Order: sequence, then C-alpha cells, then structure tokens
Amino acid sequence: MPTRILGIDPGLTRCGFGAIELGVGRNVALIDVGVFRSSPSAELSVRIGTLADEIESLIHSVKPDVLALERVFAQANLRSVMGTAQISGVVLALAHKHGLPIALHTPSEVKAAVTGNGRANKDQVGQMVTRILGLSEMPKPADAADALAIAICNAWRGLPSPSDKNSTLTAAQKSWHAAIAASKSKP
Repeated sequence: MPTRILGIDPGLTRCGFGAIELGVGRNVALIDVGVFRSSPSAELSVRIGTLADEIESLIHSVKPDVLALERVFAQANLRSVMGTAQISGVVLALAHKHGLPIALHTPSEVKAAVTGNGRANKDQVGQMVTRILGLSEMPKPADAADALAIAICNAWRGLPSPSDKNSTLTAAQKSWHAAIAASKSKP
C-alpha cells in the first residue's frame, strides 16, 4: 500500500513543502511541491498564523500518512534559527492535532539519503531530487527541492528493516538501519 509523506523545510519567510508517495521498493512519485511565504514586514503572530493555516490546509488536501520535518540546527544567524524553530513548532503541533506521526531528519542525513554525500550543496540536492522523481526541471526555490529531499529521506529511511525477507534496501540503507539498531542497544 502506498505511503504519502509530506516533507517540510521550515522557515518563517519561505517554508518549503513537498509531498510524495512511496510505492513498491524505493519508487517515489511527486504529489505536490511549493513554498509558502510570509512577509518580513508583517507582525510575527500574523506570519506564524498565516503559515500555520497554509500548512494545515495542505495537510487536509494531501492527506499524508506521515510528516517529515528538517530538524532545527544551530547556525550563526540567530534570526534564521528562531524563524525555523517557530515554524517547526507549528508543524509539530499540527502533526499532534491531526494524529500524524512525525519524523525529524538532520540536514546532513537528508543530503546523504538523497545524494550519498552528507555535505552536498543545494544544487546537488536539487539535481538529485529532480532525477529521483523524474521531473523535467528542478523545483524552485531551493526550499521546495529541500522539502522534497526531506520527504524522500523519510521514505527511504523508513523502509522495512534489512531482516525482512522481501527487503529492497540498498547497502547504505542496511548500514543505516544497523547503526540505528546499535545506537538503541547502548545503555
């Protein structure tokens, strides 16, 4: 049975979203992609409320089985981190409200899942997303491509464990599952 995954690249000015459907094996197909925007000149509560309404409307239309969200990470630009954290909180609250499981993925995890390199640049991520989904052009802006990459990462990281007899995991995915299992067994 196909699984719908809604990836969110959180941001206060530009919030990327990408919805995909995971079919048999590693096959993924595009459902929807885009960016929600809020005006930096608007009041913070209006910006957050507007984005929350748009994300909730998207949840209603896409009907995802899971939400995948980029994990907030520290960076030098405090203003950017705050906006990312605020919208991440909105997404977490909406996942709870709608009873959706949520998966958090680090930027390097997403890059590694999609390109094989945890330090890939935005253009490399966009090119691989385009290739993986068989698109005629790269989703723009980069926030949209990043959201699709987050959804793809979740699709591929959430595949059955390598011990499943019918598993179609790649060697890298098997290593990933082994590392997760090893980290869970440590005290």
